[in-house]
Amino acid sequence: MKKHLLPLIVALATLPGLASASCYASYKAKRDNPLKLHFGVAEVGESQCSKDAAAQAIGPRLEKEGWHLLSIVAMIPEEKLGEVKADAGDYFLRY
Repeated sequence: MKKHLLPLIVALATLPGLASASCYASYKAKRDNPLKLHFGVAEVGESQCSKDAAAQAIGPRLEKEGWHLLSIVAMIPEEKLGEVKADAGDYFLRY
């Protein structure tokens, strides 16, 4: 019985991590007068892991800071974040 209990405990302990999983989206945004453009990466919830849903989540965040979302470039798996961190610079996980 004890042999079966440990795997069950480990499985249950990992469930909260799975429930709070996030997705990441790379995006392009602009600001007018004067024109400024930026490329960034933002975290979105697991239920927003599509380009359309990510745009709905990120757009309002950017608008609060005076930026306008131009497009969601790609959805990025967590293991690939290091590859885009330098490209996003100051806008890596800022919004």
